[in-house]
Amino acid sequence: MTKLTHELSPAELGKRLKVARETANVTQDAGAKAAGIARTTLVAIEKGQRSARIDELQALSRCYGVSVNSLLRRESVHVDLVPRFRSLAETGDAGIEQAARMLNDLVRAEVELENILGVQRTHNYPPEKSILPGDVRTQAEHDAQNFRNWLGLGEGPVQNLFALMELQLGVRVYSRKLDPKVSGLFAYDDAVGACILINASHRKDRRTQTGGHELGHFTATRRQPNVYQDEMYENSREERYASEFGRAFLTPARAVMEKFKELTTGSSHLTRRHIILLAHFFGVSRQAMVMRLEKLGLTKKGTWDWFKDNGGITDEQVRQVLGPAAYDMSSIDRAQSSRLFLLAIDAWKKDLISEGQMSEMLKLGRAQVRELLDEAATEEDEADDLFKLPH
Repeated sequence: MTKLTHELSPAELGKRLKVARETANVTQDAGAKAAGIARTTLVAIEKGQRSARIDELQALSRCYGVSVNSLLRRESVHVDLVPRFRSLAETGDAGIEQAARMLNDLVRAEVELENILGVQRTHNYPPEKSILPGDVRTQAEHDAQNFRNWLGLGEGPVQNLFALMELQLGVRVYSRKLDPKVSGLFAYDDAVGACILINASHRKDRRTQTGGHELGHFTATRRQPNVYQDEMYENSREERYASEFGRAFLTPARAVMEKFKELTTGSSHLTRRHIILLAHFFGVSRQAMVMRLEKLGLTKKGTWDWFKDNGGITDEQVRQVLGPAAYDMSSIDRAQSSRLFLLAIDAWKKDLISEGQMSEMLKLGRAQVRELLDEAATEEDEADDLFKLPH
C-alpha cells in the first residue's frame, strides 16, 4: 500500500492523531485494532517515527470521530482540552464530557478561522496570582479590587462581563446550551490562551455569576481546568477563592455600601424592593445580593434564609418593581460567541468556508447559521444606507 503524501510532517500528523484519540477517549489498543495494526505501530505513528498510510488514517479517523480532511488541513488546530477535564476527579459525568467536547471544538474552530483569515488573537492578561496561606476570602477580595483597578473599572457595576473578558482581556468566551447542572467551564492552554464556556440555558444573572467565578480561576489558578457546578464549588481553597473573587469583582464592597445607603435612606427595614433594585443594579441574582449584604455586615446573617422561608423574592415581584425590563434578567440566552461568529461570517463571505462548514464549526444548526448570516447582511445594508454620502 502506498504511503500518504501530504504537507504535514509525520511528527505533526502523529501529534494530531494522538490528540484526536485522547479526545475521543480511545485507548491505543482500540485505535490500533480499528486500523488493523499493532499497538507498537500506532505508538510509532503518534511519535512521528512512522508515516500513516491512507487506509490507516481513514480507519483511525472513523474510530476517533474526526474527518481525514480536518486531520490534514494545515490550518486545522488540534487542542487537547477534553482529556484535561476528564482527568479531574469530579468529571466522570456525561454532561461534563459533552461540555468539555463543546469547548474543545469551539476553541479549535476559532483558531482555525484565525489561521484561515490570517488574524492573530491578542491577549491582555494580568500576571497570574498565587493563592497564599491564610484567609483565602480576604485575599480574593483584595485581588478582585486590584483587578478592577488594573482594568480601570472604578467602583461601578460591570455592564457586560463577557464583552470585557473577550474584548479587553482577549479571553475566548463561548455560550452554548449545556447540561443544566453544568454552569461553566474554564481551561487554559499555552497555544490558545484562556477559554471559557458558559451555559446559555441559565438566567442572565446566573451566567454573569458563573463568569465572575471563572474569572477568579483565570486570575489565580489559570493552568488548572475547572468545571463550575451548583453546590460543588466550596470544597477547596481554589474554589472558595474563585467564588469569593467573583462576588467581590461583580459587587465591589464600597460600591455596594454606597448604593445600599442610597436606597435605604429613610427606610426602617430592609425590603424585597431594596434587594431587587440592588441586584438589578449590579447584575447579579437576588440571592447573591443578599449574601453579599450579609458578608459586608449590611444585614443580619440568615436574611436570605428568612426570605426563602417567607415566600422568597419572586420573578413577579421583580416585574412589579422594575417593569418589563425585568424579563431581560430572567431570559434564556441563545448561543453566543461574538468573535467566533464574526470570524466565521468573514470566512464565509470570502468563500473560505461553506455554510455547512460554518454550521459544524459553530456547533449550530443550518437554520441558526442562516439566521446569523441574514442578520449580518441586514446590518451591512443598514450601515451602507447610514454612511452613504449625498451627491
